[in-house]
Amino acid sequence: QVQFVESGGGLAQPGGSLRLSCTASGSIFSLYTMGWYRQAAGKQRELVASIMSGGATNYADFVKGRFTISRDNAENMLYLQMNSLKPEDTAVYYCNYVYRDDGSWGQGTQVTVSS
Repeated sequence: QVQFVESGGGLAQPGGSLRLSCTASGSIFSLYTMGWYRQAAGKQRELVASIMSGGATNYADFVKGRFTISRDNAENMLYLQMNSLKPEDTAVYYCNYVYRDDGSWGQGTQVTVSS
C-alpha cells in the first residue's frame, strides 16, 4: 500500500509563507492526479488543491490566489507553496491521490498561523 510522507509545516505569522513537500513510499506518482488536503481541529478533511499529471491545477476557493500546488515528476515530489497565510489556514496538511483509493494517509504536517 502506498504511504505518503509530508513535511515543511510549522508556525507562521499572518501574511507569512510556508512551503510543504510530499513524497511517497513504494510509488512513483507522476502519472496520477495528486492533491493537498487539510483537516482543522474539529472539522472534516477538505481538498485544498490538486494537480494533474500534465500540470493543470485546481484550487479551493478559500486558498485561490494565495497557494500554489506544483510537482517535480523527475524527483517524485509534490509541493504546496502557501503565501498570505491566515489564521484559518491552521490545520494538519496531507497529500494523497485524488482519484485513487489505494493510497494511505500519512502523518501529515502541522501548519499553525498565529492571530
